[in-house]
Amino acid sequence: MECRRIGRSSLVVSDICLGTMTFGSSCDEAEAFRIMDRAFDAGIDFLDAAEIYPTPPDKKWVNRTEEIVGRWMQTKPRDAVVIATKFCGPGHGWFVPPVREGHTGIDRHHICKGIEGSLKRLQTDYIDLYQTHWPDHDFPYEHTLEVLDELVVEGKIRYAGCSNETPWGLMKSLAASENSRTVRYESIQNNFSLINRRFEDSLAEICTREKISCLPYSPIGGGVLTGKYLDGKFPKGARFSNYMKNGGERQKVMTERFINEKSLATTAALQEIAKELKIPLAALATAWSKQHDFVASTIIGVNTVVQLEEILPASELKLADETMSRIDQITKRYPYPLG
Repeated sequence: MECRRIGRSSLVVSDICLGTMTFGSSCDEAEAFRIMDRAFDAGIDFLDAAEIYPTPPDKKWVNRTEEIVGRWMQTKPRDAVVIATKFCGPGHGWFVPPVREGHTGIDRHHICKGIEGSLKRLQTDYIDLYQTHWPDHDFPYEHTLEVLDELVVEGKIRYAGCSNETPWGLMKSLAASENSRTVRYESIQNNFSLINRRFEDSLAEICTREKISCLPYSPIGGGVLTGKYLDGKFPKGARFSNYMKNGGERQKVMTERFINEKSLATTAALQEIAKELKIPLAALATAWSKQHDFVASTIIGVNTVVQLEEILPASELKLADETMSRIDQITKRYPYPLG
């Protein structure tokens, strides 16, 4: 397992990060412990959570993920694990956040409420990387960064990062940080995969030039890049199968975005490459994600140890230039599957 630095911080982490967003919903605590134990033994020392996890967001189980991770952390030396978590931010009408009665934001009140809750649930006195889950482009970046700066001084967080941010927002945050002389975002956690390469359009250059690290989430496209949805299949218990059967409007729209003619054609073409290399398609997709200079650590999410084992070969895998070129040709054939 290789290790890489996050931004300009002192955080050096495994280049695969274990995402935890299903711990407490589709993945129970016992299996979550087995997953975290196996990941840790494999050299993964970086975990990512959020105050609103698990998914899909729901009051009936909100905060449960951090509680599970917190209990597991008691079995390991604190300094052996790098913990990232996120405070909610506004739902932008896309969904109603299941915390603070849905009235969430990125001001002092919400940041302070968020950090105190996360520290308690994670059973720790500091968070290594504290991230905004969603931006609010109508709210001054200076205000958010000033509070995060204070948390660094207080020792409650070590560094700050952002998630689901835009090129404009990321550059705006950097300007605000420089002008206010506060902490800056050392990382950006955005969707980036073989069926969603939009990060490369602008954000990749910003990350490279400004030394900000991308922490890609959904490298296997919400499970699409395992091949399990090919041929019209919706396997029982799979994420998008559950979304179509039991999800709300938001989940059904997301399913239609991820599972479409282009995304499935891309997956089928990539599956042929994976077969030739004799590796699981999920490992191919994860290895491709890691193989970018602007990426520090790729966030994987699994529901079972079996799924984790399919991805772990990516930790030792470096794709040949020819393979990367073939993948680029597939992208040109089926551009922007997610729109």
